[in-house]
Amino acid sequence: MRVLVTGGAGFIGSQVVDALAARGHEVVVFDALLASAHSGTPRPRAAGELIVGDVRDPDAVDGALRGVDAVCHQAAMVGLGKDFADAPEYVGCNDLGTAVLLAAMARAGVPNLVLAGSMVVYGEGRYTCAEGHGVVRPGPRAESDLRAGRFEPRCPSCGAELTPGLVAEDAPADPRNVYATTKLAQEHLAAAWARSTGGRALSLRYHNVYGPGMPRDTPYAGVASFFRSSLAAGRAPRVFEDGGQRRDFVHVRDVAAANAVALEALRDRADGQFTAYNTGSGDPHTVGEMARTLADACGGPAPVVTGEYRLGDVRHVTADSARLRAELAWKPEVDFRSGMREFAEAGMRG
Repeated sequence: MRVLVTGGAGFIGSQVVDALAARGHEVVVFDALLASAHSGTPRPRAAGELIVGDVRDPDAVDGALRGVDAVCHQAAMVGLGKDFADAPEYVGCNDLGTAVLLAAMARAGVPNLVLAGSMVVYGEGRYTCAEGHGVVRPGPRAESDLRAGRFEPRCPSCGAELTPGLVAEDAPADPRNVYATTKLAQEHLAAAWARSTGGRALSLRYHNVYGPGMPRDTPYAGVASFFRSSLAAGRAPRVFEDGGQRRDFVHVRDVAAANAVALEALRDRADGQFTAYNTGSGDPHTVGEMARTLADACGGPAPVVTGEYRLGDVRHVTADSARLRAELAWKPEVDFRSGMREFAEAGMRG
């Protein structure tokens, strides 16, 4: 197939391009090369024609879609951001950009879409009440609790301690910040496009993607990038809260492979169908553990747990990726410790 990869010069997109080319697909890379995503010179492309353009530009997107059979939509503004002043740019890049792309796909008759989704659409993950209230969904944590160092959410019915578990795709969406809201809106747009045009769409809800090529020196990078930048400068990673936040860290090559198998699976899907898949390693770790593992691999100073916090962050969210494994025969290949060691040695882009 001839595949357009939006954001194809970025951290995840460039790995998707490589994975698709390795499976014999013809790839077109479409990327605006924004400084907020690249913070330096993009990695040279070993595969794929490069078109420099913005997904918010209908003329540029129309041109890039000529002769294309499918789209892997990776272009997005990511991360929690600096403050709410970022909201217009998030909505413009993520939601307007997606709407422009989907409208162009409808005009061009391109029927297949793989969307870079995110686990942030869930808000907090899955919790069970220790006092018998079963599965519960705690609301946003109060700033007064965070200031006092009370980081664990409590049962909304009785205030008891909660046990975190794996969240599945049928969990209700509960986006807690602007970025999360835009990622959920992207999925709704993709589902509406599929129903309206008879297209086929998959969303891969990425968990915490890390690996070589992560951007650095940008406030929109992921937590692994922040830690790695600190260690490269000889500084101790600064871990927020108490370091006990649970996440699913998944290697970028595994995410790229998921995109490739998802793209190929679309050919067998019913017209008008939209499906979301969690895309994680299935091996949760705490943020503190990740910082220690990365520091050890770098030979750098031990992390410092600061007790600081960011409003809009969630405490625990980890994936149940069983559906992706069962339906698309995908499984992650890179284990946590070897992946972090590779990341420490390979460094980042920028």
